[in-house]
Amino acid sequence: MSDPLAVAEKVSGPLPELSADEIDAAAKRISDIIEPTPLQRIARLSALTGAEVYLKREDLTAVRSYKLRGAYNLIVQLTEAERAAGVVAASAGNHAQGVAFACRAMGINGRIYVPRTTPKQKRDRIRVHGGDFVELIAIGDTYDAAAAAAAEDVQRTGATMVPPFDDPRTAAGQGTIAAEFLEQLGHAPDLVIVPVGGGGCLAGVGTYLRERAPGTAILGVEPAGAASMTAALVAGGPVTLPEIDPFVDGASVKRIGAVPFQAVSRFGGQVRSHASLPLLTATESASGAGSFRMMQVDEGAICTAMLELYQNEGIVAEPAGALSVTALPELDIEPGSTVVCLLSGGNNDVSRYGEVIERSLVHRGLKHYFLVDFPQEPGALRRFLDEVLGPDDDITLFEYVKRNNRETGAALVGIELGAPSGLEALQKRMDDAPIQCERLDPGSPVYRYLT
Repeated sequence: MSDPLAVAEKVSGPLPELSADEIDAAAKRISDIIEPTPLQRIARLSALTGAEVYLKREDLTAVRSYKLRGAYNLIVQLTEAERAAGVVAASAGNHAQGVAFACRAMGINGRIYVPRTTPKQKRDRIRVHGGDFVELIAIGDTYDAAAAAAAEDVQRTGATMVPPFDDPRTAAGQGTIAAEFLEQLGHAPDLVIVPVGGGGCLAGVGTYLRERAPGTAILGVEPAGAASMTAALVAGGPVTLPEIDPFVDGASVKRIGAVPFQAVSRFGGQVRSHASLPLLTATESASGAGSFRMMQVDEGAICTAMLELYQNEGIVAEPAGALSVTALPELDIEPGSTVVCLLSGGNNDVSRYGEVIERSLVHRGLKHYFLVDFPQEPGALRRFLDEVLGPDDDITLFEYVKRNNRETGAALVGIELGAPSGLEALQKRMDDAPIQCERLDPGSPVYRYLT
């Protein structure tokens, strides 16, 4: 696959260095089309942590994510010849909307490649924002497949690539988020929590903070099923993950970019492969360099955070958008500290909420699946209901998956508990019952296949 940076430099000359000055310049470039997003104090999250927690509401941009910043900052700098040749982009959805919006605003033709797994809601919004200026092409099952197709297009047509993260112009545009919330707060926060996919947003925001607010601690959060930034920092350079969980579609990237890695590797700090982190304190932040850490959060925990944001604050966050908030319960934060969480996007297809609820219940220990061998005789199911299920347990799924012979049949049974603590008692009643029951491990291939 061609290197997008090499293609860009061949057409445009040397690319600008990612720096706070370049980010300030980007803020001026995009100011005519992108209004500052709100910085909102969230009472519930502040009470949960004992800190002053603010959400940077990037879900309230014209395209419902921060991606418009980087896309517009890059495209607005193209020469007349480059604009005439058009642009190409690959995206899981949000970057595509930013490119589409910029193309229509500047009258530039673009071709946008997305994975076939991109939610319909995002595809529809890409078409709305781009209008007649954008052609949408769905290919492959991951972002990386779409990126490969986009790179081939650039080689074939001479169009300009608009990378979603691996370009200093894109990262500088994303970095304008930090310039905004520093001005809105009027002081440097103690901790900034940034969602991480390809790394462009972390690179831009972190670069600005390191130069303009060096005492601020930075925490990058990525989904456990696609921890490509952590893998790169451990390996000393970008690596390609063999497989990823595509659920957090806005942050599920097999390989981070070279530009983000170069920037993030200069932040210093620690890399951890689990959720439990050391104390992040205002005293530590104020000591000088600040800290930088990476952590991963479970996809089920992300779903729980999404539902809590919707039910309590009325905020529709997509999975990647909820990454920063998901980290909060796992952190020990000094009371009174100022924390900024970047809520990166709100492009969530309502048809996905069934899966969101399911993953949340499983993560919270409330939903479990069992294979139950019922004798094909009168009263077998009634005995299961009366003797095995507890008073607060509900059957949410019952489906025969196999019949071995005329006497027995295995059924997949989904049970929702009234409380996580009810599992042990349920398991004991199953063990004592004459019916054979086997609990499916959520991490097993059989679980994934049957559920």
